[in-house]
Amino acid sequence: MPAWLMLLDRFFPVRLLTLALAAAATVGGALAWWNGHPRAAWLAAVGALGVAIGLRDLLQTRHALLRNYPLIGHVRFLLEWVRPEIRQYFIDSDRDAVPFSRQQRSLVYQRAKGESDKRPFGTQLDVKADGFEWINHSMMPSQIASADFRITIGGSADGPPGSGRCTQPYSASLFNISAMSFGALSANAILALNGGAKKGGFMHDTGEGSISAHHRVHGGDLVWEIGSGYFGCRQADGRFSAEAFAVTAADPQVKLIELKLSQGAKPGHGGVLPGPKVTAEIAAARGVPEGVDCVSPAAHSAFTTPVEMLRFLDQLRTLSGGKPVGFKFCVGHPWEWFALAKAMLETGLLPDFIVVDGAEGGTGAAPLEFTDHVGAPLQEGLRLVHNTLVGLGLRERIRIGCSGKIVSAFDIARAMALGADWCNSARGFMFALGCIQAQHCHTGACPTGVATQDNARARALVVPDKIERVARFHHHTLEALRELVQAAGLTHPGQIQPQHIMRRNTDHQVRSLETVLPTVRPGALLAAMRGEAPWPLHVFERYWHQASPHSFQPLDGAPAVAAPAAARASVSGKTRVA
Repeated sequence: MPAWLMLLDRFFPVRLLTLALAAAATVGGALAWWNGHPRAAWLAAVGALGVAIGLRDLLQTRHALLRNYPLIGHVRFLLEWVRPEIRQYFIDSDRDAVPFSRQQRSLVYQRAKGESDKRPFGTQLDVKADGFEWINHSMMPSQIASADFRITIGGSADGPPGSGRCTQPYSASLFNISAMSFGALSANAILALNGGAKKGGFMHDTGEGSISAHHRVHGGDLVWEIGSGYFGCRQADGRFSAEAFAVTAADPQVKLIELKLSQGAKPGHGGVLPGPKVTAEIAAARGVPEGVDCVSPAAHSAFTTPVEMLRFLDQLRTLSGGKPVGFKFCVGHPWEWFALAKAMLETGLLPDFIVVDGAEGGTGAAPLEFTDHVGAPLQEGLRLVHNTLVGLGLRERIRIGCSGKIVSAFDIARAMALGADWCNSARGFMFALGCIQAQHCHTGACPTGVATQDNARARALVVPDKIERVARFHHHTLEALRELVQAAGLTHPGQIQPQHIMRRNTDHQVRSLETVLPTVRPGALLAAMRGEAPWPLHVFERYWHQASPHSFQPLDGAPAVAAPAAARASVSGKTRVA
């Protein structure tokens, strides 16, 4: 925005300028007509019409964009209606992903509004393009009664995944709201997301900004994310407070505890919320002083080694009264992930779940080099985590969630084929709230009131209307997933395997993901550690010996470590690691 417009905006909101000009035209035209200029009546009439439309825009509750940009906001809808080729301000076509295509956004909008997502004339995708993917269908399709697909996270008496220490397992939907903090999103956005989660019966990740008063209004199930700043459970010096944690974790609304190691938006990068942005509401949620810079360190202070981290997770599980506890990370150095896996073998302490965040994900602002060149994409990160746990015989006891540009039923099906048990979406649910991908999230000038702390802008997001949209988007996406699963002849999305997803490669050959992506047999990594079989993949042969359960640093030149006896026996079913 030019400097003169920024100066004007301090005294009068520029977004209301068109409405103000219409009002000025009405008054000016009326005065000129009164003073003997009959043609001025047309100016007054046009101005009055503009004022009427603008006032209607301010009062309606369906479109947040029009509430924030009365009158001029209609230009966007006009451009979309006139010709598909000039959609999104002449910039992106239906299939240009920047970062989400118009087609992807339209799919979310249609499902959130309850409109038909059927398309005439077939697919708009180039089915002959390199990288095109599809799910194979069966000549004997199945019939599934309900699209309310669920999984159990945490241990129980009949043996679902978990460490055995979890006494409050949670039945989770396969599609949930990914981590977005209050502060990054407006109060109305948090209210609508949590209300939608309550209505639809799925979970809502708080983000590392902790649990605000707005998360509690509707009582939707929460995943309490705890980052390196320990917001909501910190001492005055910023270190972890067991007492504060236990109080909040005991809240029945909190269903899962998630330790955040890194995220796809800015892996390995801390952050600072400047003091002027630390409002009384944000300060109360995070447990920090109002008006003082709020720092999220790049690394945790509660642990320094993989073994210490697993013990910390076990402490969180105990303090929470036995709720499922896990961690979220974007895969980086392979030896660090392998070090965590070795720590699981050595201690027998397992997380109840792991959430793998892809580098393509994230809703927060991040430096350009982090956005484009740091962290593993979801496909590679998720497959490595899944293969490692399979190779160690631990996969059936640890649930895996994932996030990273997941907005459609096929996105979910593909992620589950790669090894996920459930999927999270951040920007998909932002679109359901009305986000138009203006990419002004970090400026506070969000045109739809989703990602802002400007109350004047946030009020445009009408909570009751958006609750319905969030719930409908979730419902219709799972209905579409049910149709895909039925077409494949399966009875649950958890049965989708890499061989069900096909890809056209650059050599113009069609292959299943099973042959394109690495696959590890159960127990194969343990066998390699004992010297009874070759390493299942090069990444294990190259980096496994560098990993230590007692350090996140690589141990160059260290020999391969044999599997502990308890871990070897656990694969054969003789012993349970607990």
